[in-house]
Amino acid sequence: MEMRAMRAFVAVVEEQGLSAAARRLHISQPAVSQTIGALEREFGVQLLIRSSTGVQATESGLTLLAEARAILARYDQALATMDARAAAAATLRIGIPVELPPDLLSKALLDLAVAYPTTRVQARHLSTADQLTALHANDLDLGLLRMRPAGQEFDAMLVAQEPLGVVLVAEHATGLAGPDGIRLDALIGLDWLGFPRAGSPAWHDEVTAILRSHGVDPGPVPPDGPPLIAEVKLASLSVGKSFTLAPPGWSQPLPETVAWFPLAGHPIVRRTWAVWNAGSHRRDLGHLIASLDQPPAVRVR
Repeated sequence: MEMRAMRAFVAVVEEQGLSAAARRLHISQPAVSQTIGALEREFGVQLLIRSSTGVQATESGLTLLAEARAILARYDQALATMDARAAAAATLRIGIPVELPPDLLSKALLDLAVAYPTTRVQARHLSTADQLTALHANDLDLGLLRMRPAGQEFDAMLVAQEPLGVVLVAEHATGLAGPDGIRLDALIGLDWLGFPRAGSPAWHDEVTAILRSHGVDPGPVPPDGPPLIAEVKLASLSVGKSFTLAPPGWSQPLPETVAWFPLAGHPIVRRTWAVWNAGSHRRDLGHLIASLDQPPAVRVR
């Protein structure tokens, strides 16, 4: 007995008529009648009692009705489960840090859309620490991290290097900037508007170590929480003797009183690594990673 025959039988009993069942199934009434007749011949019993007022199930028909409903419910559940797995497989989950070179993902995602039009990209803004946790839990397919994880669980590829410059009140930069920018040790005495260590411990430790090696006191570690948004940083810069670090071409518009300067010698370079599970065999993920595979040259403007 096929699934379509079971559906036809259940529809006839529930609708109490062949015509109503045919309308529900969007097939002709003769086709429904032939299906019921074939079932009765197959089982060798009468399943329905036909009358001028409709049809009713016999005792054998009621037994078949219960079994058919159970089988159809399991079948429909199996279809729903497989559809859900297919939809999940077609979703590529990517972790993105707060700041990212604007051109890093755009071309790669366009290439992915052409090569795999059914793949849906789900992007989440997460810190490096949160991305690493999500990768371990298989909640991300690809992370863009400020560090390369140790061990062999993940594969990693360097996709961006950004020499960070300094943003500070323009009048404070008078006399500090030379032909190659501002020397890092010229910032001694200014407060660094940093970021919480918990979000990216390795990157935080690298930055603070470089600042200290040039005589700049990084100050107390900011409390755990999300990094300061650009608007808050700019407001803090405008009212105090402080500085923050930012890549060239920072996406946030700067007010007239604030300016960006390169750091002479590019002592602080922010690296971004593409990280994914070493055992992944997803072709769409592989295509995206290949599109990101470009010489990670230091970008200087």
